[in-house]
Parts: sequence; C-alpha cells; structure tokens
Amino acid sequence: MVFSSNDAGTTPDADEADDDADVEALAVAAAAAEADDDAADETAADEDAEPEEPGDPLEELRGRLRSQIGDWYVVHTYSGMENRVKGNLENRINSLNMEDYIFEIIVPTEEVAEIKNGQRRMVKRTVLPGYVLVRMDLTDESWSTVRHTPSVTGFVGNSQKPVPLSLEEVEKMLAPAVVAAAEQAAAEAGAAPAKTAAKKKVEVADFGVGDSVMVVDGPFATLHATVTEINAEAQRIKALVEIFGRETPVELSFNQIQKV
Repeated sequence: MVFSSNDAGTTPDADEADDDADVEALAVAAAAAEADDDAADETAADEDAEPEEPGDPLEELRGRLRSQIGDWYVVHTYSGMENRVKGNLENRINSLNMEDYIFEIIVPTEEVAEIKNGQRRMVKRTVLPGYVLVRMDLTDESWSTVRHTPSVTGFVGNSQKPVPLSLEEVEKMLAPAVVAAAEQAAAEAGAAPAKTAAKKKVEVADFGVGDSVMVVDGPFATLHATVTEINAEAQRIKALVEIFGRETPVELSFNQIQKV
C-alpha cells in the first residue's frame, strides 16, 4: 500500500519543536509569577516599614560645620542692614569672581513668639543685630571684598587680620534657626496643631529695667545682660549683651534669663 505525502503523520522534528515551545511558555509563565511575588513582597515590606525618625538637627549641624571648607568670621554692619549687606556681598562675590574664596554669608535668625493686640504669632528676628557671619578663606583680596561692601563697618577683632570663630561659637549662633526649622518640619509631617489653646498666664518679672541678669539658655548662655525694656505680656525683655567687645541689643524670653 502506498501512502501519499498528505496522509503522512507529524514528523519527530515537529513533535520536538512543539515540546520546546511548551517548555518555553511554562518558563515564561513561571518567571512572570515569580516577578509578581517579588513585587508583592516589596510592596508589603514598604508598607510594613516604619518611617525613619529624623536625626538630631544639632548633630547634623555639627557634622556639616566640620566638613565645610573655610573659616567663619564676624562682620559688623549698620544696625538693621544685615540682610542688605548679605545681598550686597553676594553681588560683589559674583562680580569680582571671589566664589573660590568666599563661600557663604548668613544672617543668624530665630523664631520668637510675639503678642500684639492680644494675638500671638511667630516672627523671625536676627539673633545678632548688627552682625553677619561669613565663611571664607582669608586673603587680601577676600578681606577687601568683604570690608568694602556697602554698610559694612569692619571685621570683629583685629581689623586687618580678624580671628575666626570656633565651631562651637558658630553652632551657638546658628542653632536657633536649625532647631526651629526641624520643629516646623516635624509639625508639618505630624498632626496639625490645635487651633485654640489656653491662654498662658503672664508671669511677673522679678527684675527691672537697669538690672543685670544672667543668660541661661540660647546662643548667649553664660553671658551677662543689662535689661533695657520689659514686655510682661509677651514675657520678653530687651537687653544689652557684650558680644565681641561691643554692647549689642538682643531680645530674650523670661525663661532664658536669671536675676544675678
């Protein structure tokens, strides 16, 4: 009996090709399933992971200060002109190509509670009125760039060869703003604060204008101050503190000072 080519069954090669295709399809399906499982595990792990607690802002500040190049110097300005001096000096740095010698200018600030017309609000104030901090490599050219900036009256210390601040001194001046920023970030990440709060009882000051007090907290801790004005409602005073050989007006809260 003779069979035609149309009547012949499948060849061994065709069977082998079909088997290979089946194996490949199974392998692809298994790989896809494994990938889905891995993705699900990663999603579950992300959901279960607890948010990282923020680090200590002061430790981060110390680490940053240690790693920075240059030294910090204090520049004296006309009172109330601190931010203008900062802007003027930044413009001079660019125009005189001093970016490789003068790296950073800071007007130290802090947030304080102010009570006005019975309303309490947070306001930003300069920590050192009449002073600006400059991080720089001191050369004749960088000194001249800073010294001849409009509204600058000179460097604190030796006018021609000023002495840089220690890192501890810089930290004390920058700490209020760093802590305030960290607290604000934490508040924004957490629950919103209550809209109403009990009115804080106004404490009676046990010191008067002209009295000498000791600063016990903040960037001026351990310094003596002479009280020049008392705001009992806001529980704050204005005082003169000797900083860098000059009497500098500052504002302090009642809990930052003790009567001598």
